Amino acid sequence: MPDAHGAYGDAGGDPSGTTPSSGAGGTPLPGGGPPGAAVPRVLCDTRALTAEAPATAAGALWKLDESGRQLDANVVHLRPGQCVDTHAEPDLDVLLHVLTGDGTLGTVDGARQLAEGVLLWLPRGSARSLTAGRDGLSYLTVHPRRLGMQIRHRPERAASEQPPP
Repeated sequence: MPDAHGAYGDAGGDPSGTTPSSGAGGTPLPGGGPPGAAVPRVLCDTRALTAEAPATAAGALWKLDESGRQLDANVVHLRPGQCVDTHAEPDLDVLLHVLTGDGTLGTVDGARQLAEGVLLWLPRGSARSLTAGRDGLSYLTVHPRRLGMQIRHRPERAASEQPPP
């Protein structure tokens, strides 16, 4: 079952009635798959999530935080009139799907109206802004995962390269 925010936990909250070893229509897969195999599952009910968001909510309502993922995804809500200032993502393409509400996408080609169901491709390097309409704007973004900073060991220096004591 989904939690109060429409999210499904790891404990089998798939509303389709399928289990981790089920195929199409809930039919069990032969052998159930190898131990430790990746298993598709429902993560979030975006209708419930956006419907239950308080009127004062803004920002990320949900984010994909599964370990080992290759994607990042967020459900974001903007209050009526709230804006995301003009910016460009230099490294990553982004898909943006409007879940509820309406708004305006600002681009170098002018403004584009957004409504429920619109799916946008925001290619890397493209400048854009978002402004929520009178009902606010909730949307899903998906893009390749950007790995955070990683601590690495320095390569060993030769004795001649060592700093003086």
